[in-house]
Amino acid sequence: MATVPGSLVWEIVKKNNCFLVKEFGNGSAKVQFSKENNNLFNKHSYKYSGLANTKTVSVQPGGKDSVVLATTKTRKQNKPGSLKHKSVMKKDFSRMVKAVENQVSDNYYRPDLKQAALARLSIVNRSLQVAKSGVKKRNRQPPKLRGRK
Repeated sequence: MATVPGSLVWEIVKKNNCFLVKEFGNGSAKVQFSKENNNLFNKHSYKYSGLANTKTVSVQPGGKDSVVLATTKTRKQNKPGSLKHKSVMKKDFSRMVKAVENQVSDNYYRPDLKQAALARLSIVNRSLQVAKSGVKKRNRQPPKLRGRK
């Protein structure tokens, strides 16, 4: 089975697909967003589309304290079942940043995807952090009086 070119896929799905979200912007102008997994920018365009491009990256929450970095394999375009390579990261944040940088830059992905993947990684990591429970301790020192005594 031959692979379908990305430009043809985009022409088929650009007007109507299940990931397309249309919102009203300023005035009567419509703004189009995308909910695709591999679209790091969430913009509905050929450049950022996860359906039409062969090399894509996605960063998603993986569980309790893990983040999943998913990349597409360029040689498996005609086999959708084995198209993605997923790696689960349970490290501290600085090591996750290093892993994402190495994965994206060493495999010759676009440079703008690297910055977007790092931004998405920080947002996902921040969302996984649990807020500390309990009452915050107040400052027990009496307030300082300024002026005359």
